[in-house]
Amino acid sequence: MSVKQQLYNRCETLLNERLRIIQQTIADIQNNLQSETKSSAGDKHETGRAMLQLEREKAGNQLAEIQKLTETLHKIDVKIKHKTIALGSVVKTTDLNYFISVSVGEIKLKNKSFYGISVATPIGKLLISKSVGDEIRFRAKTFTIIDVL
Repeated sequence: MSVKQQLYNRCETLLNERLRIIQQTIADIQNNLQSETKSSAGDKHETGRAMLQLEREKAGNQLAEIQKLTETLHKIDVKIKHKTIALGSVVKTTDLNYFISVSVGEIKLKNKSFYGISVATPIGKLLISKSVGDEIRFRAKTFTIIDVL
C-alpha cells in the first residue's frame, strides 16, 4: 500500500472517529432534552433547556464541519502523482512532511511524521502549486521541497 493511501486511510479513520463522537454528543443532548421536558417547570427548567439547545446547535455545526472535511477528503484520488503540489499531494521537505488533504494534525507512519493539512491553512497556501526544488519561507524558517507524490 502506498504512503499516500496509508495517509488517506488514516485521515478517513480520524474523521470517522470525530464523526462518531459528535453523533454520540448529539444523541446525549437529545436524551437530556427529552428528560428535561419531563422535569418541573420554571426558570431553572427554561435555562436548562436553553443551554441544551445551544449545545445541540454547537454540535450540529461541528457535524456539518466534519461532513465538509469528509467531502474534501473524498475528492482525493490517491493514484494521481502530482508534479506541482495540489489537493492530495504528499510533500516531503527538508523540514517536515505534509499530506495536503484535511487538517488532522500529525500522522505517524513507520516512525515518519506527516502532517495532514488543508489547502486553506497558511502553510497549505504557501505549498500549493510549488514543485520539487522550490524553497518555502514560513515562520522565519526556510525549507526546500524534496519530493511530491
